[in-house]
This record gives sequence, structure tokens and C-alpha cells, in this order.
Amino acid sequence: MTDIILLDGSIGQEVVKRSGDRATPLWSTSVMIDKPGIVGAIHADYFAAGATIATMNTYAVLRDRLVRAGIEGHFEDLLAKAAEQANAARVAHGSGRVAAALGPLIASYRPDICPPHEEAAPVYAELVQLLEPQADLFLIETVSSAEHARGAMLGCVGTDKPVWLAASVSDENGTLLRSGEPLNELAPLVEEFQPEAVLLNCSRPEAIGAGLEIVKGFGKPYGAYANGFTRISDGFLKDAPTVDALEQRQDLSPEAYAEFAMGWIRQGATIVGGCCEVGPDHIAELARQLRAAGHRII
Repeated sequence: MTDIILLDGSIGQEVVKRSGDRATPLWSTSVMIDKPGIVGAIHADYFAAGATIATMNTYAVLRDRLVRAGIEGHFEDLLAKAAEQANAARVAHGSGRVAAALGPLIASYRPDICPPHEEAAPVYAELVQLLEPQADLFLIETVSSAEHARGAMLGCVGTDKPVWLAASVSDENGTLLRSGEPLNELAPLVEEFQPEAVLLNCSRPEAIGAGLEIVKGFGKPYGAYANGFTRISDGFLKDAPTVDALEQRQDLSPEAYAEFAMGWIRQGATIVGGCCEVGPDHIAELARQLRAAGHRII
């Protein structure tokens, strides 16, 4: 029997689906201005499904993205509402932890426009300072290059809360970051900054296994949470993309996704969950299979 931390799944895609609103470059962020309860209901559903972590809807609450949309004045309010919804769901559930998501600056999957680490670090540091009172841990997500990792982890050096680093690998070759750099380029950064866990996220589940064989050599607890996209389309690789430029897979049922995740656990992963297009039904099935295999979800 192994103790497994079960993350939640997609927040952004679930918000878009439940809100009925048209997808925008801010994905699920703007919904918190008028319909924050949708986010809270999603957190509650993941806890009910068996997840032990609620990830705040803060992935895209970044000043650079809000400026483009003309709502930078809502920055601190959006962070506060995201933290409030996640924590309220945790309290109602009676257990669990809350992770503050720290997403990529400017755009996802775009290491070519990622700010240099000396510019990114203070941006992340502001987020950490504002979210620290409401967060149990910080989850740096969808890291696509070593420079991205350095900037984000530099921004987290002032917190005493655990920091988890989640990298996004090439869909065609899980041993490479999306920048094309070898995934092993993160090893010196892990040694320097000592995150408490290293994960792979927002990549095709078929690519994860090869990456985990490298991550397991970093000497940290490790795991993965993959996405359910057919691929990262050219239409999404823009400075202000919308989620409707991505196509959901039709072959990734809860059972199929859980089969991938159970394979990662056989590789030694102790933290699993889901990313984009992986919803509460997937997490519920994964929880069922974990328990059936004799693992304990913590």
C-alpha cells in the first residue's frame, strides 16, 4: 500500500462549461467577478470525488493578462475570491489542502516569450505574498523552460509554505520540455531551490511516462497530472489565445485516464490528478481504482 496525494482536475475548462459563457483569453478568470460560486461548486465536486487538494483558480490571475483585458483593477479582488472559494469548499468538506496555482506569465506553452527570470521573479513574489495567508502550498504550473522554472522559483523563495514545481513536456517526446530543452535541465534548479515535489502537467498522458523516468532521478516526491487535449493547436499558440482553440479528446474516458495514472503510480509517482479536460468523473474513477489497488489517498 502506498500513500497517494490525489489532486483535483481541470478548473478552467469546467468553469467555461458550467458558466455557459463564451471562451475568452482570460479563460476562467473573469467568471469570478460575476459568478464566483461556479468555482466553489467545482472545488466541492472534486473533494466529493476523492481529491485531497483544491487548486485555487489563480492560474491566469496575472497582471499582464488582466491589463490586456482592461481589468487590472480587479487583480487583488480576483485573487481573494479564488482563495475564498477554494478554502470555503475545503471547510465544507472537512479536510484537504488548498494549493495556490502560479501560471505562466503572458501565455501558456510559449517559452519563446517567457520573461527573463529577473523580470519574472518579482511578479511571482507579489502573488506569493498576496496568496500566502490562504494557501497551504504553492503549485507552479505548466513550466515550459528552465528559465521559466528559475523565475517562478525565485519568486517563491520568501515563503515557508511548500512549493511544488510542475513542468509541461513535449507531447511527442516526454523527455523534453516544451522549449525543446532536455527535461533533465531542471535537475540543477531542483537542487538549488529545493521544491518539495516535482510534477509533470498539461501534456498528453502518453508522454508522461518517459518524463517520469527522468524526474524520479531528481530525488523528490514526484507525480503527474495530464491534459485531455488532442494536441496543442497552432491557434492556441498566440499571445492571447482562447480555450476553444483546443480540441477535447473523445477517447480519454475516466477509465482510460485512470489506467494512465495507475501506470504512473507503478513508476513510483505519489502525486496524481488531472489537468485540462480531466473532470470530476475522471478523478472519481481514479480514486476508486487507487482504493481498489490498496493505496491510501491522503
